[in-house]
Amino acid sequence: MSNGQWNKVAEGVFHRRYEPLDVSIGLVVGPTGSTIIDTRNNPAEAEEIIMDVAQWFGQEIVAVINTHAHYDHTFGNQVFKAAGIPIYGHYLVPDHFERYEKPYLARVKSHPAAEPDKSWQDVILTPPTVLIEERELISVGGRDIELIPLAAGHTDSDLAIHIPDAGVWFLGDIIEESGPPMFGSGAHPLGWPGVLTSLLDDISDSHVIIPGHGRPVERSFVIEQLKDFQLLAQEIRSAQTARIPAERIDFSARLLHVWPEEFLREAAKDGYREIGD
Repeated sequence: MSNGQWNKVAEGVFHRRYEPLDVSIGLVVGPTGSTIIDTRNNPAEAEEIIMDVAQWFGQEIVAVINTHAHYDHTFGNQVFKAAGIPIYGHYLVPDHFERYEKPYLARVKSHPAAEPDKSWQDVILTPPTVLIEERELISVGGRDIELIPLAAGHTDSDLAIHIPDAGVWFLGDIIEESGPPMFGSGAHPLGWPGVLTSLLDDISDSHVIIPGHGRPVERSFVIEQLKDFQLLAQEIRSAQTARIPAERIDFSARLLHVWPEEFLREAAKDGYREIGD
């Protein structure tokens, strides 16, 4: 199931890419325990994380942090809650679960053959046990970790995670490297550029950024992806002003080059909903 191995990105900070979905899992190792960032797609995959950490580092996991509410980052939460491990997350994750993840989980459980890759029959929807409403510095396992609730972008439940003494950021799906950004399920493509702009004020050129899926990137990568989001927001707003239906927007060659058209169409629907809100 796993892809590769734990890769060191800074002192005591590691990253591993897991299949399915090439999801990024983070690990912050401290003198008194480790913190896991995101819990994967189901309980069995979460158990694999625990076994891998024990095998590679011989450490106890003392905390979990969710980057956002989506299933591939949170559906392993129940394993850690059952072990009494605190799970930190954006304060809007429970609301997002109710509106999106809960009905999706119910549909898949009712018709598992429709999406056999999910393996969700044993999933119990488990929100974070510690909800973060404002920027906060926590100390877990002997390491300081900064948690920053973001405005609505990829979801309304995105949480930036900064390890100050290492210069590492885990940004979840606010940044994507191995595939295009995902829209739908409560995405806010018009607000997304502002979220990235705000983050860039805190991220320096020397920092390492871990996206929700893919390899570590630099600040320059975020800047380039921000430009694409800005162009997307501009084209959605212009089309809406001109009363062009979302499904008929004539996207620029630039956007069609970087992201698949079906993703752009989904973004347009989300953007029109934002304007309506």
